[in-house]
Amino acid sequence: MTHDHDLVLRPTAAQTEAALNPPPGRTGGDLVVETLAGLGATTAFGLPGQHALALFDAVRRSSLRYVGLRVENNAGFAADAYGRITGEAAPLLLSTGPGALTSLAALQEAAAASAPVLAIASQVPAAGLGGGRHGYLHELRDQQASFRDVVKSVHIARTSSQIPSAVAEAWRSALTAPHGPVWLEIPQDVLTAPAQVPVVTAPDAFPEDLVPRPELTAVAADLLSRAERPVIVAGGGVVRADASGKLRALAEALNAPVVTTFGGKGAFPWHHPLSLQSWLEDRHTTDFLEDADVLLVVGSGLGELSSHYRTFAPRGRVVQIEADLGKLEANYPALGIHADARLALTALLETVTERPDPGAPERVAAVLDRVRRRIDAQGLTLEQDVVAAVRTALPDASPSFWDMTILSYWAWSAFDARRPNTMHSAQGAGGLGYAFPAALGAAAADPSVPVLAVSGDGGAMYSLAELATAKQYGSDVTWLIVDDGGYGILREYMTESFGETTGTELVRPDFVALAGSFGVPAVRTTPDALAADLAKALATPGPSVVVLPALLRMFEPTHL
Repeated sequence: MTHDHDLVLRPTAAQTEAALNPPPGRTGGDLVVETLAGLGATTAFGLPGQHALALFDAVRRSSLRYVGLRVENNAGFAADAYGRITGEAAPLLLSTGPGALTSLAALQEAAAASAPVLAIASQVPAAGLGGGRHGYLHELRDQQASFRDVVKSVHIARTSSQIPSAVAEAWRSALTAPHGPVWLEIPQDVLTAPAQVPVVTAPDAFPEDLVPRPELTAVAADLLSRAERPVIVAGGGVVRADASGKLRALAEALNAPVVTTFGGKGAFPWHHPLSLQSWLEDRHTTDFLEDADVLLVVGSGLGELSSHYRTFAPRGRVVQIEADLGKLEANYPALGIHADARLALTALLETVTERPDPGAPERVAAVLDRVRRRIDAQGLTLEQDVVAAVRTALPDASPSFWDMTILSYWAWSAFDARRPNTMHSAQGAGGLGYAFPAALGAAAADPSVPVLAVSGDGGAMYSLAELATAKQYGSDVTWLIVDDGGYGILREYMTESFGETTGTELVRPDFVALAGSFGVPAVRTTPDALAADLAKALATPGPSVVVLPALLRMFEPTHL
């Protein structure tokens, strides 16, 4: 009797020939690149540095497409977006010390959003490892330690023969649910040493499925089938698992209203009769969720934003499906099901009993009407018009990337993403400067559609160097910069809390002229002209910038 794990893959004649007669001049860097290619990688992001030059030289001689950004953190954001759009692990190539450390904020965002990024960094020569102070360029006592609390797993290859297995192990980790960034480092002398290992062909690094335990899904299905007021919270895990179709089928079988988290935008149709949309920062929605006798939470940890800043207090039974084991019951007691969202929803669909509830759409409409009347009473016509203008201009298939700015905060609640996996923001870790470099990564992932980036003027200042990247690669990205003269959302927070602001008002460049100096077309627009100007920019191939001078306000909070 033969078992799958007993099978040995036999090399082809061509693979045997390549192994016996490898091309001359190969180094440890080639082993990295050969392994990546064998795993299916096609694109790598990064920025070269002295210790990593052998790695970049190997990229030059390979089939890998290289997209080089101007700042390591931005390269990390680009890799993050590439991973989100494709579902593949995105290689991020970095140098030792300062170059590596500069990527930390991007890797934190990738970790928070479960984006698969394979960060590969050089290290000082192997003799300098171990914590001593040898005086090597870029030396850190323990470079791994800086990343261990940020990434999903840490790997190191200390010899050439360890490289293929280390790369494959890191790749598998990045793509095993929950996806996430991983860290691999290789000493400089190992990267530069002549490769004695045969040409790497096709390593086996398939991630294992995270299957739900059947006794748990049986109990969950029974609870949902017998519930009187079931409600579903759909998080980013639904999008990452490509489970939107399963979610809709289950919601319709149960007649259960669905609210999507800010990370789960697009997981459920915006105008579906059962859609509560994404108004999680509204007490009317929170009240409705608290009234559910069974609340099914799929792919969300019910963190600060999804729990309406910890004010949500469920009165019914909570069932939580989550691939990240650390998030199960981290915030609320629940029937916790550790599983990939798609596999768990499939299991529920096979076992739930359909429940009629003709009044569910009416209850959903009543909640949305109360939300709408609350917003309309605040005189925020400008803000709603700007959100609507962006939606009008953006093609349905185009992904959008949003920085931490007031317009993005509006979009979390009020923007119709229309399709799954098309709206992404930095709300996972909350750092500035995400949108534009992330959009460049998305454009590299799928150049067939234009990509939108949305930033405030403060956040834009983090990413201006990447206008050169956009021009160099002809990236089809339109960058909308809302210029309100500073850190607008922090201005609001400080004014509300302390009565005045400190450090929020900024001197800015002329963004239109600055973009022009890079050879990137730019236009200054108005709220009335925004939809037309943005649509024109998106329809024109290549990079472009649209600057909207506007002072936007947030809607009043209901959690205080």
